[in-house]
Amino acid sequence: MRGGGLLVAGTTSDAGKSVVTAGICRWLVRKGLKVAPFKGQNMSLNSFVTREGAEIGRAQAMQAQAARVEPTALMNPVLLKPGSDRSSQVVLMGKPVGELSARGFFGGPGGSSPGTALHGGRQKELFEPVLACLEELRSTYDAVICEGAGSPAEINLRRTDIVNMGIARAARLPVVVVGDIDRGGVFAQFFGTTALLAPEDQELIAGYLVNKFRGDVTLLEPGLDMLHGLTGRRTFGVLPYAHGLGIDEEDGLRVSLRGAVRESVVAPPVGEDVLRVAVCAVPLMSNFTDVDALAAEPGVVVRFVDRAEELVDADLVVVPGTRGTVKALAWLRERGLADALARRAAEGRPVLGICGGFQVLGEHIEDEVESRAGSVDGLGLLPVRVRFAREKTLARPVGSALGEPVEGYEIHHGVAEVRGGEPFLDGCRVGSVWGTHWHGSLESDGFRRAFLREVATAAGRRFVPAPDTSFGALREEQLDRLGDLIEEHADTDALLRLIEEGAPSGLPFVPPGAP
Repeated sequence: MRGGGLLVAGTTSDAGKSVVTAGICRWLVRKGLKVAPFKGQNMSLNSFVTREGAEIGRAQAMQAQAARVEPTALMNPVLLKPGSDRSSQVVLMGKPVGELSARGFFGGPGGSSPGTALHGGRQKELFEPVLACLEELRSTYDAVICEGAGSPAEINLRRTDIVNMGIARAARLPVVVVGDIDRGGVFAQFFGTTALLAPEDQELIAGYLVNKFRGDVTLLEPGLDMLHGLTGRRTFGVLPYAHGLGIDEEDGLRVSLRGAVRESVVAPPVGEDVLRVAVCAVPLMSNFTDVDALAAEPGVVVRFVDRAEELVDADLVVVPGTRGTVKALAWLRERGLADALARRAAEGRPVLGICGGFQVLGEHIEDEVESRAGSVDGLGLLPVRVRFAREKTLARPVGSALGEPVEGYEIHHGVAEVRGGEPFLDGCRVGSVWGTHWHGSLESDGFRRAFLREVATAAGRRFVPAPDTSFGALREEQLDRLGDLIEEHADTDALLRLIEEGAPSGLPFVPPGAP
Protein backbone atom coordinates (compact mmCIF):
# COMPACT_ATOMS: atom_id res chain seq x y z
CA MET A 1 0.00 0.00 0.00
CA ARG A 2 1.30 3.46 -0.95
CA GLY A 3 1.20 6.12 1.73
CA GLY A 4 0.06 9.69 1.23
CA GLY A 5 2.36 12.60 0.61
CA LEU A 6 2.76 16.36 0.53
CA LEU A 7 5.45 18.71 -0.75
CA VAL A 8 6.09 21.83 1.34
CA ALA A 9 7.56 24.39 -1.08
CA GLY A 10 8.51 27.99 -0.36
CA THR A 11 8.43 31.30 -2.17
CA THR A 12 12.06 31.86 -1.10
CA SER A 13 14.86 30.25 0.83
CA ASP A 14 14.30 30.58 4.60
CA ALA A 15 10.54 31.04 4.15
CA GLY A 16 10.09 28.38 6.83
CA LYS A 17 9.87 25.15 4.80
CA SER A 18 11.98 23.16 7.27
CA VAL A 19 10.04 24.15 10.36
CA VAL A 20 6.64 23.80 8.68
CA THR A 21 7.62 20.33 7.46
CA ALA A 22 8.70 19.42 11.00
CA GLY A 23 5.49 20.84 12.44
CA ILE A 24 3.34 18.80 10.06
CA CYS A 25 5.36 15.68 10.92
CA ARG A 26 4.85 16.24 14.66
CA TRP A 27 1.11 16.98 14.23
CA LEU A 28 0.60 13.82 12.16
CA VAL A 29 2.54 11.53 14.49
CA ARG A 30 0.50 12.83 17.42
CA LYS A 31 -2.58 11.75 15.45
CA GLY A 32 -1.20 8.23 15.40
CA LEU A 33 0.13 8.15 11.82
CA LYS A 34 3.50 6.72 10.87
CA VAL A 35 5.30 9.62 9.19
CA ALA A 36 8.64 10.23 7.47
CA PRO A 37 10.29 13.45 6.22
CA PHE A 38 11.99 13.66 2.82
CA LYS A 39 14.13 16.12 0.89
CA GLY A 40 15.45 14.89 -2.43
CA GLN A 41 18.36 17.31 -2.61
CA ASN A 42 19.74 19.49 0.16
CA MET A 43 22.51 22.09 0.09
CA SER A 44 23.94 22.59 3.56
CA LEU A 45 27.08 22.51 5.68
CA ASN A 46 24.93 21.52 8.63
CA SER A 47 24.80 17.73 8.48
CA PHE A 48 24.26 14.67 10.66
CA VAL A 49 25.30 11.01 10.69
CA THR A 50 22.63 8.31 10.85
CA ARG A 51 22.94 5.06 12.79
CA GLU A 52 24.03 3.23 9.63
CA GLY A 53 26.83 5.79 9.04
CA ALA A 54 25.18 7.90 6.32
CA GLU A 55 25.54 11.68 6.14
CA ILE A 56 22.31 13.68 5.67
CA GLY A 57 21.17 17.24 6.26
CA ARG A 58 20.53 18.14 9.90
CA ALA A 59 17.14 19.56 8.93
CA GLN A 60 15.99 16.09 7.86
CA ALA A 61 17.41 14.56 11.05
CA MET A 62 15.43 17.14 13.04
CA GLN A 63 12.29 16.39 11.01
CA ALA A 64 12.77 12.67 11.66
CA GLN A 65 12.89 13.46 15.37
CA ALA A 66 9.68 15.45 14.94
CA ALA A 67 8.16 12.35 13.32
CA ARG A 68 9.60 10.16 16.11
CA VAL A 69 11.46 7.91 13.67
CA GLU A 70 15.14 7.10 13.18
CA PRO A 71 16.67 9.19 10.36
CA THR A 72 18.03 7.30 7.34
CA ALA A 73 19.75 8.14 4.06
CA LEU A 74 16.42 7.59 2.26
CA MET A 75 15.18 10.84 3.79
CA ASN A 76 17.88 12.96 2.09
CA PRO A 77 19.45 11.00 -0.79
CA VAL A 78 21.44 13.94 -2.24
CA LEU A 79 23.37 16.38 -0.05
CA LEU A 80 25.55 19.16 -1.50
CA LYS A 81 28.22 20.53 0.83
CA PRO A 82 29.65 23.81 -0.51
CA GLY A 83 33.43 24.15 -0.55
CA SER A 84 33.37 27.55 -2.25
CA ASP A 85 30.92 29.81 -4.09
CA ARG A 86 31.29 27.62 -7.17
CA SER A 87 31.77 24.01 -6.08
CA SER A 88 30.32 21.46 -3.67
CA GLN A 89 31.00 17.97 -2.46
CA VAL A 90 28.22 15.65 -3.62
CA VAL A 91 26.99 13.17 -1.00
CA LEU A 92 24.81 10.42 -2.50
CA MET A 93 22.88 8.08 -0.20
CA GLY A 94 25.01 9.26 2.69
CA LYS A 95 28.44 8.81 1.08
CA PRO A 96 30.62 11.38 -0.74
CA VAL A 97 30.99 10.59 -4.44
CA GLY A 98 32.87 13.60 -5.80
CA GLU A 99 33.38 17.34 -5.99
CA LEU A 100 31.52 19.28 -8.68
CA SER A 101 31.22 22.85 -9.84
CA ALA A 102 27.72 24.30 -9.86
CA ARG A 103 27.81 24.30 -13.66
CA GLY A 104 28.97 20.71 -13.68
CA PHE A 105 26.20 19.59 -11.35
CA PHE A 106 23.24 21.50 -12.78
CA GLY A 107 24.31 21.22 -16.39
CA GLY A 108 26.97 22.59 -18.71
CA PRO A 109 30.66 21.95 -19.22
CA GLY A 110 33.29 21.32 -16.61
CA GLY A 111 33.49 20.81 -12.96
CA SER A 112 34.28 17.31 -11.72
CA SER A 113 37.35 16.36 -9.74
CA PRO A 114 39.59 13.44 -10.76
CA GLY A 115 38.25 10.02 -9.86
CA THR A 116 34.75 11.28 -9.10
CA ALA A 117 31.74 9.04 -9.55
CA LEU A 118 29.79 11.96 -11.02
CA HIS A 119 30.57 14.04 -14.08
CA GLY A 120 29.35 17.36 -15.44
CA GLY A 121 25.62 17.94 -15.74
CA ARG A 122 24.61 14.73 -13.99
CA GLN A 123 21.94 16.09 -11.67
CA LYS A 124 19.28 14.67 -13.99
CA GLU A 125 20.82 11.20 -13.56
CA LEU A 126 20.03 11.42 -9.86
CA PHE A 127 16.31 11.85 -10.50
CA GLU A 128 15.47 8.14 -10.63
CA PRO A 129 17.40 7.24 -7.43
CA VAL A 130 15.78 10.18 -5.61
CA LEU A 131 12.32 9.15 -6.79
CA ALA A 132 13.03 5.53 -5.78
CA CYS A 133 13.90 6.68 -2.23
CA LEU A 134 10.63 8.60 -2.00
CA GLU A 135 8.63 5.62 -3.25
CA GLU A 136 10.37 3.30 -0.78
CA LEU A 137 9.40 5.61 2.07
CA ARG A 138 5.82 5.82 0.81
CA SER A 139 5.61 2.03 0.76
CA THR A 140 6.57 1.95 4.45
CA TYR A 141 4.93 5.01 6.00
CA ASP A 142 1.36 6.30 6.18
CA ALA A 143 2.56 9.70 5.00
CA VAL A 144 5.77 11.26 3.68
CA ILE A 145 6.13 15.02 4.12
CA CYS A 146 8.60 16.38 1.59
CA GLU A 147 10.51 19.64 1.81
CA GLY A 148 11.35 21.60 -1.31
CA ALA A 149 14.41 23.78 -1.83
CA GLY A 150 14.59 27.50 -2.52
CA SER A 151 11.60 28.26 -4.72
CA PRO A 152 9.77 25.98 -7.18
CA ALA A 153 9.72 28.92 -9.63
CA GLU A 154 13.48 29.00 -10.21
CA ILE A 155 12.93 28.83 -13.96
CA ASN A 156 16.63 28.55 -14.74
CA LEU A 157 16.80 25.23 -12.87
CA ARG A 158 13.43 23.66 -13.71
CA ARG A 159 14.82 21.45 -16.47
CA THR A 160 16.97 19.50 -14.00
CA ASP A 161 14.82 19.89 -10.88
CA ILE A 162 14.82 16.87 -8.57
CA VAL A 163 13.59 18.51 -5.37
CA ASN A 164 10.60 20.76 -6.16
CA MET A 165 8.08 20.40 -9.00
CA GLY A 166 10.12 17.72 -10.74
CA ILE A 167 9.62 15.29 -7.88
CA ALA A 168 6.09 16.56 -7.19
CA ARG A 169 4.99 15.90 -10.74
CA ALA A 170 6.63 12.47 -10.95
CA ALA A 171 5.11 11.34 -7.62
CA ARG A 172 1.82 13.27 -8.07
CA LEU A 173 2.36 15.12 -4.79
CA PRO A 174 0.10 18.00 -3.82
CA VAL A 175 2.10 21.15 -3.05
CA VAL A 176 1.57 23.79 -0.36
CA VAL A 177 3.65 26.94 -0.84
CA VAL A 178 4.95 28.69 2.31
CA GLY A 179 5.56 32.44 2.29
CA ASP A 180 7.33 34.57 4.91
CA ILE A 181 5.06 37.58 5.45
CA ASP A 182 7.54 39.11 7.90
CA ARG A 183 9.71 40.00 4.89
CA GLY A 184 6.82 41.74 3.14
CA GLY A 185 5.37 41.15 -0.32
CA VAL A 186 3.89 37.75 0.45
CA PHE A 187 0.89 38.15 -1.92
CA ALA A 188 3.17 38.97 -4.83
CA GLN A 189 5.36 36.02 -3.86
CA PHE A 190 2.43 33.58 -3.87
CA PHE A 191 0.97 34.90 -7.12
CA GLY A 192 4.32 35.18 -8.91
CA THR A 193 5.46 31.72 -7.81
CA THR A 194 2.28 30.16 -9.19
CA ALA A 195 2.23 32.21 -12.39
CA LEU A 196 5.81 31.24 -13.33
CA LEU A 197 5.02 27.51 -13.34
CA ALA A 198 4.01 25.38 -16.32
CA PRO A 199 0.34 24.29 -16.46
CA GLU A 200 1.29 20.73 -15.47
CA ASP A 201 3.09 22.05 -12.40
CA GLN A 202 0.33 24.47 -11.49
CA GLU A 203 -2.11 21.56 -11.35
CA LEU A 204 -0.32 20.40 -8.18
CA ILE A 205 -0.15 23.77 -6.39
CA ALA A 206 -3.02 23.24 -3.97
CA GLY A 207 -2.63 26.46 -2.00
CA TYR A 208 -0.60 28.52 0.41
CA LEU A 209 0.54 28.85 4.03
CA VAL A 210 1.40 32.27 5.43
CA ASN A 211 4.29 32.09 7.89
CA LYS A 212 5.62 34.49 10.56
CA PHE A 213 2.55 36.74 10.78
CA ARG A 214 2.39 39.45 13.45
CA GLY A 215 -0.85 41.25 14.24
CA ASP A 216 -4.56 40.89 13.69
CA VAL A 217 -5.38 38.10 11.22
CA THR A 218 -8.70 39.75 10.32
CA LEU A 219 -6.74 42.56 8.64
CA LEU A 220 -5.06 39.97 6.41
CA GLU A 221 -8.23 38.13 5.39
CA PRO A 222 -9.32 40.50 2.55
CA GLY A 223 -5.97 39.96 0.88
CA LEU A 224 -6.29 36.20 1.23
CA ASP A 225 -9.75 36.39 -0.37
CA MET A 226 -8.35 38.44 -3.28
CA LEU A 227 -5.49 35.95 -3.67
CA HIS A 228 -8.05 33.15 -3.88
CA GLY A 229 -9.91 35.08 -6.55
CA LEU A 230 -6.76 35.65 -8.57
CA THR A 231 -5.36 32.12 -8.36
CA GLY A 232 -8.30 29.88 -7.49
CA ARG A 233 -6.28 28.56 -4.59
CA ARG A 234 -6.97 28.84 -0.90
CA THR A 235 -4.70 29.63 2.01
CA PHE A 236 -4.49 26.70 4.45
CA GLY A 237 -3.43 28.74 7.44
CA VAL A 238 -1.71 31.79 8.87
CA LEU A 239 1.07 30.79 11.25
CA PRO A 240 1.99 33.44 13.81
CA TYR A 241 5.53 34.67 14.31
CA ALA A 242 6.93 32.40 17.02
CA HIS A 243 9.98 33.55 18.95
CA GLY A 244 12.71 31.11 19.81
CA LEU A 245 11.66 28.00 17.92
CA GLY A 246 15.32 26.94 17.95
CA ILE A 247 15.16 24.28 15.25
CA ASP A 248 17.98 23.06 13.00
CA GLU A 249 17.51 24.38 9.48
CA GLU A 250 20.05 24.33 6.69
CA ASP A 251 22.47 27.20 7.13
CA GLY A 252 20.53 29.94 8.91
CA LEU A 253 22.56 30.87 12.00
CA ARG A 254 19.74 32.96 13.41
CA VAL A 255 17.29 30.06 13.60
CA SER A 256 19.30 27.73 15.81
CA LEU A 257 18.68 27.29 19.51
CA ARG A 258 21.13 29.94 20.66
CA GLY A 259 18.91 32.49 18.87
CA ALA A 260 15.98 31.08 20.79
CA VAL A 261 17.77 31.57 24.09
CA ARG A 262 18.47 35.20 23.25
CA GLU A 263 14.89 35.91 22.22
CA SER A 264 13.06 34.10 24.99
CA VAL A 265 12.98 34.42 28.76
CA VAL A 266 15.82 32.32 30.14
CA ALA A 267 16.27 31.29 33.75
CA PRO A 268 18.92 33.31 35.61
CA PRO A 269 22.30 31.71 36.31
CA VAL A 270 22.45 29.27 39.20
CA GLY A 271 25.77 30.66 40.39
CA GLU A 272 26.90 34.25 40.87
CA ASP A 273 28.42 34.68 37.37
CA VAL A 274 27.42 34.17 33.78
CA LEU A 275 29.75 32.35 31.40
CA ARG A 276 30.60 34.08 28.10
CA VAL A 277 31.26 31.88 25.07
CA ALA A 278 32.74 33.30 21.85
CA VAL A 279 32.49 31.17 18.69
CA CYS A 280 34.92 32.04 15.90
CA ALA A 281 32.79 32.53 12.77
CA VAL A 282 35.23 30.74 10.46
CA PRO A 283 34.60 30.49 6.70
CA LEU A 284 32.48 27.54 5.55
CA MET A 285 31.43 26.93 9.16
CA SER A 286 29.76 23.55 9.55
CA ASN A 287 27.57 22.15 12.30
CA PHE A 288 27.36 25.43 14.17
CA THR A 289 24.56 23.74 16.11
CA ASP A 290 27.29 22.17 18.29
CA VAL A 291 27.05 25.23 20.55
CA ASP A 292 23.25 25.19 20.86
CA ALA A 293 23.47 22.99 23.94
CA LEU A 294 25.75 25.58 25.58
CA ALA A 295 23.28 28.36 24.78
CA ALA A 296 20.48 26.32 26.36
CA GLU A 297 22.20 26.49 29.75
CA PRO A 298 20.95 29.22 32.12
CA GLY A 299 23.69 31.79 32.52
CA VAL A 300 25.65 30.88 29.38
CA VAL A 301 25.86 33.65 26.77
CA VAL A 302 26.91 32.56 23.27
CA ARG A 303 27.95 34.93 20.50
CA PHE A 304 29.69 34.59 17.13
CA VAL A 305 32.80 36.71 16.62
CA ASP A 306 35.22 37.62 13.84
CA ARG A 307 37.61 40.05 15.58
CA ALA A 308 40.42 39.41 18.05
CA GLU A 309 39.12 42.08 20.45
CA GLU A 310 35.95 40.06 20.91
CA LEU A 311 37.89 37.22 22.53
CA VAL A 312 39.20 39.36 25.36
CA ASP A 313 36.22 39.01 27.71
CA ALA A 314 35.27 35.47 26.65
CA ASP A 315 35.47 32.73 29.26
CA LEU A 316 35.50 30.05 26.54
CA VAL A 317 36.39 30.35 22.86
CA VAL A 318 35.08 27.68 20.49
CA VAL A 319 36.71 27.09 17.12
CA PRO A 320 33.92 25.20 15.31
CA GLY A 321 33.85 22.76 12.44
CA THR A 322 34.47 23.93 8.89
CA ARG A 323 34.40 22.51 5.37
CA GLY A 324 37.65 24.43 4.71
CA THR A 325 40.19 23.76 7.47
CA VAL A 326 43.15 25.39 5.70
CA LYS A 327 40.99 28.35 4.62
CA ALA A 328 39.79 28.78 8.22
CA LEU A 329 43.37 28.66 9.48
CA ALA A 330 44.39 31.44 7.08
CA TRP A 331 41.33 33.48 8.09
CA LEU A 332 42.21 33.18 11.79
CA ARG A 333 45.74 34.41 11.06
CA GLU A 334 44.64 37.27 8.83
CA ARG A 335 42.27 38.63 11.48
CA GLY A 336 44.63 38.30 14.43
CA LEU A 337 42.46 35.63 16.00
CA ALA A 338 45.26 33.05 15.77
CA ASP A 339 47.53 35.21 17.93
CA ALA A 340 44.67 35.84 20.36
CA LEU A 341 44.08 32.09 20.67
CA ALA A 342 47.79 31.51 21.32
CA ARG A 343 47.75 34.15 24.07
CA ARG A 344 44.73 32.50 25.65
CA ALA A 345 46.43 29.12 25.66
CA ALA A 346 49.57 30.58 27.26
CA GLU A 347 47.44 32.23 29.96
CA GLY A 348 45.52 29.01 30.70
CA ARG A 349 42.22 30.44 29.39
CA PRO A 350 39.79 27.88 27.88
CA VAL A 351 39.67 27.06 24.15
CA LEU A 352 37.67 24.22 22.54
CA GLY A 353 38.25 23.05 18.97
CA ILE A 354 35.63 20.84 17.31
CA CYS A 355 36.34 18.85 14.13
CA GLY A 356 37.97 21.34 11.71
CA GLY A 357 38.55 23.62 14.69
CA PHE A 358 40.39 20.76 16.42
CA GLN A 359 42.56 20.27 13.33
CA VAL A 360 43.38 23.99 13.25
CA LEU A 361 44.68 23.83 16.84
CA GLY A 362 47.18 21.08 15.96
CA GLU A 363 50.82 21.35 14.94
CA HIS A 364 50.69 20.36 11.29
CA ILE A 365 48.19 19.66 8.49
CA GLU A 366 48.87 17.63 5.36
CA ASP A 367 46.03 18.29 2.92
CA GLU A 368 45.98 16.98 -0.65
CA VAL A 369 42.22 16.39 -0.55
CA GLU A 370 40.12 19.32 0.70
CA SER A 371 42.24 22.38 -0.14
CA ARG A 372 45.12 20.59 -1.93
CA ALA A 373 47.40 23.01 -0.09
CA GLY A 374 49.92 20.32 0.88
CA SER A 375 51.85 20.91 4.10
CA VAL A 376 50.53 23.69 6.35
CA ASP A 377 51.53 24.58 9.90
CA GLY A 378 48.69 24.65 12.42
CA LEU A 379 48.45 26.89 15.47
CA GLY A 380 50.50 24.45 17.54
CA LEU A 381 48.28 24.58 20.61
CA LEU A 382 47.74 20.79 20.69
CA PRO A 383 50.25 17.96 20.00
CA VAL A 384 48.34 16.71 16.95
CA ARG A 385 49.27 16.12 13.31
CA VAL A 386 46.49 15.84 10.73
CA ARG A 387 46.56 14.10 7.37
CA PHE A 388 43.57 14.42 5.05
CA ALA A 389 42.33 11.10 3.66
CA ARG A 390 40.16 10.72 0.55
CA GLU A 391 37.82 8.46 2.50
CA LYS A 392 35.51 10.45 4.77
CA THR A 393 35.05 9.31 8.38
CA LEU A 394 31.33 9.02 9.17
CA ALA A 395 30.63 7.55 12.60
CA ARG A 396 28.45 7.68 15.72
CA PRO A 397 30.95 7.20 18.56
CA VAL A 398 30.04 6.57 22.19
CA GLY A 399 32.44 6.98 25.09
CA SER A 400 33.13 8.87 28.28
CA ALA A 401 35.02 11.98 29.34
CA LEU A 402 35.32 13.97 32.56
CA GLY A 403 33.68 11.03 34.31
CA GLU A 404 30.48 11.24 32.25
CA PRO A 405 29.03 9.26 29.30
CA VAL A 406 29.16 11.02 25.93
CA GLU A 407 27.66 10.43 22.48
CA GLY A 408 28.56 12.26 19.31
CA TYR A 409 28.99 11.96 15.57
CA GLU A 410 31.98 12.37 13.25
CA ILE A 411 32.13 13.89 9.74
CA HIS A 412 35.68 14.58 8.55
CA HIS A 413 38.40 13.77 6.03
CA GLY A 414 41.22 14.74 8.38
CA VAL A 415 42.85 11.89 10.32
CA ALA A 416 44.41 13.07 13.58
CA GLU A 417 47.57 11.57 15.05
CA VAL A 418 47.53 12.58 18.74
CA ARG A 419 51.09 12.72 20.09
CA GLY A 420 50.56 13.80 23.69
CA GLY A 421 48.35 15.62 26.14
CA GLU A 422 45.57 14.10 28.19
CA PRO A 423 43.00 11.97 26.32
CA PHE A 424 39.77 13.84 25.55
CA LEU A 425 37.17 11.88 23.58
CA ASP A 426 39.06 11.04 20.34
CA GLY A 427 41.37 14.03 20.73
CA CYS A 428 43.34 15.51 23.59
CA ARG A 429 43.64 18.24 26.16
CA VAL A 430 46.63 20.37 27.10
CA GLY A 431 45.96 22.68 30.02
CA SER A 432 42.78 24.56 29.17
CA VAL A 433 42.85 23.75 25.45
CA TRP A 434 40.61 20.88 24.34
CA GLY A 435 40.17 19.32 20.90
CA THR A 436 37.92 16.61 19.45
CA HIS A 437 36.37 15.53 16.16
CA TRP A 438 33.09 14.69 17.91
CA HIS A 439 30.15 16.86 16.93
CA GLY A 440 27.16 16.88 19.25
CA SER A 441 29.07 15.85 22.37
CA LEU A 442 27.79 18.85 24.34
CA GLU A 443 24.23 17.54 23.97
CA SER A 444 25.15 14.88 26.55
CA ASP A 445 23.87 16.65 29.66
CA GLY A 446 26.19 15.23 32.32
CA PHE A 447 29.28 15.75 30.18
CA ARG A 448 28.25 19.30 29.27
CA ARG A 449 27.83 20.22 32.93
CA ALA A 450 31.21 18.68 33.83
CA PHE A 451 32.89 20.54 30.95
CA LEU A 452 31.32 23.86 31.97
CA ARG A 453 32.51 23.38 35.54
CA GLU A 454 36.07 22.91 34.21
CA VAL A 455 35.72 26.02 32.05
CA ALA A 456 34.36 28.09 34.94
CA THR A 457 37.23 27.02 37.20
CA ALA A 458 39.86 27.82 34.56
CA ALA A 459 38.19 31.16 33.78
CA GLY A 460 37.88 32.09 37.45
CA ARG A 461 34.10 32.47 37.19
CA ARG A 462 31.63 31.61 39.95
CA PHE A 463 29.37 29.96 37.40
CA VAL A 464 27.40 26.84 38.34
CA PRO A 465 25.69 24.70 35.66
CA ALA A 466 21.99 24.16 36.25
CA PRO A 467 21.52 20.66 37.66
CA ASP A 468 18.44 19.78 35.61
CA THR A 469 18.87 21.22 32.09
CA SER A 470 17.97 18.49 29.59
CA PHE A 471 18.86 19.44 26.03
CA GLY A 472 16.84 16.53 24.65
CA ALA A 473 13.76 17.62 26.59
CA LEU A 474 14.17 21.21 25.38
CA ARG A 475 14.34 20.02 21.78
CA GLU A 476 11.21 17.92 22.25
CA GLU A 477 9.41 20.96 23.66
CA GLN A 478 10.40 22.97 20.58
CA LEU A 479 9.14 20.25 18.25
CA ASP A 480 5.86 20.11 20.15
CA ARG A 481 5.56 23.87 19.72
CA LEU A 482 5.86 23.38 15.97
CA GLY A 483 3.15 20.74 16.04
CA ASP A 484 0.97 23.11 18.07
CA LEU A 485 1.43 25.87 15.47
CA ILE A 486 0.09 23.59 12.73
CA GLU A 487 -2.71 22.18 14.84
CA GLU A 488 -3.91 25.57 16.11
CA HIS A 489 -3.40 27.82 13.09
CA ALA A 490 -3.75 25.63 9.96
CA ASP A 491 -6.78 23.90 8.48
CA THR A 492 -5.63 20.43 9.46
CA ASP A 493 -8.68 18.68 8.01
CA ALA A 494 -7.91 20.18 4.61
CA LEU A 495 -4.21 19.36 4.90
CA LEU A 496 -5.04 15.74 5.78
CA ARG A 497 -7.28 15.48 2.70
CA LEU A 498 -4.43 16.77 0.55
CA ILE A 499 -2.01 14.23 2.00
CA GLU A 500 -4.44 11.34 1.51
CA GLU A 501 -6.13 12.32 -1.77
CA GLY A 502 -3.74 14.64 -3.59
CA ALA A 503 -4.35 18.05 -5.14
CA PRO A 504 -7.97 18.86 -5.99
CA SER A 505 -8.88 18.63 -9.66
CA GLY A 506 -9.82 21.66 -11.73
CA LEU A 507 -7.38 24.15 -10.26
CA PRO A 508 -7.22 27.08 -12.71
CA PHE A 509 -4.17 28.05 -14.75
CA VAL A 510 -2.59 31.36 -13.75
CA PRO A 511 -0.92 33.03 -16.74
CA PRO A 512 1.67 33.50 -18.13
CA GLY A 513 3.11 30.15 -17.01
CA ALA A 514 6.71 29.03 -17.47
CA PRO A 515 8.65 30.86 -20.22
